Amino acid sequence: MTALASIARSGLDAAQLRLGTSAHNVANLNTPGFARQAVDQQAAPAQGGVQARAGRSGQPGVALEAEAVEQMAATYAFKANLLVLRTAGEMAGALLDVRA
Repeated sequence: MTALASIARSGLDAAQLRLGTSAHNVANLNTPGFARQAVDQQAAPAQGGVQARAGRSGQPGVALEAEAVEQMAATYAFKANLLVLRTAGEMAGALLDVRA
């Protein structure tokens, strides 16, 4: 169960970083010369889950529509990982009820 929680937690952290990075991009929408930031995610098989890093994408300017879609996708990812944690907790509770 701890591996499952670790994987879901890394997903929550990655979704949080995606939301924060997108909000940063929107906040700097009208800043001259601003280059948007993007989040790079990759699987982390050794510890389970994902690793996420924010960095410059190299593209000047910000597309508000793309940032809105990114925020929605990150919100859904956050909710999905939260549901995994909740389900894991319910399963552990059910297992304890069976064993008791």
